[in-house]
Amino acid sequence: MNTKPFTSGLSENAVMITRVADGQWHALDDDLVVGRGHAEHRPDGRLFVSIDAWHDATFDRLAEAMLAELPAPLYTVVDDADVELTAGWRRAGFTIRRREWEYAVPTDPRVTGLEAVLPPSGVTIVPAGQADESLLRAVDRAIRDEVEAAVGWQSMPAEVIPRPEGDTIVDPSKYAVAMAPDHYVGLIRVVTVKRPRIGLVAVRAGEQRRGIARALLAHALGRLHRSGFAEAWTEVHESNQAASALFEGIGARPMSSNLELVR
Repeated sequence: MNTKPFTSGLSENAVMITRVADGQWHALDDDLVVGRGHAEHRPDGRLFVSIDAWHDATFDRLAEAMLAELPAPLYTVVDDADVELTAGWRRAGFTIRRREWEYAVPTDPRVTGLEAVLPPSGVTIVPAGQADESLLRAVDRAIRDEVEAAVGWQSMPAEVIPRPEGDTIVDPSKYAVAMAPDHYVGLIRVVTVKRPRIGLVAVRAGEQRRGIARALLAHALGRLHRSGFAEAWTEVHESNQAASALFEGIGARPMSSNLELVR
């Protein structure tokens, strides 16, 4: 346990910043917990921090204590509408790395307009759970390399699902793919915990603008609709105009936005 006194003005006594466990800090004012800090590694290996404090002074002192003990780089995510929290992290030296919009995506084909959508000639959709794992890994690697060489993978939705080090395909059963005669040209990943999340939809660079992404969405959303889900959700990086147009074109509604900050 690590305890450090800070004068906060909250009372005549000093606020004590106490590391109560690995990755957990408390701010104590006369034995009353007036703030909490937390740090944890996300599945992608990055270290994310969060602070819940009643007063700006307590926030700043928790941040100071945590940053003194944690290795850089550090990340945090805040609701874009939470101006006070964003300001607190900016005071601590964090800068905005990315902004993502969260969309609610209807699944009913009568709403999405995808009822009659089929893949282009020579392309078929292989349902989730039926893809060849080696071909799936090959198209995933190829798409990642193409995106990284163009706009950078940071323009894709943040990945929060756990995966082994160096493995970009967590669970092959979650992917449906678009198949050409001898290789895959696109993929879509849908993971359902409490609600279905479209974590990725992507097509090889040379196969884009043929309607493959729409066909993948038609397939995935149709399956969700038949399973009783009225909506899915997804995130789109603010700079990815093509993805925004794709989802808004099928009736998806932007619900909120999040900021990822880094120090």
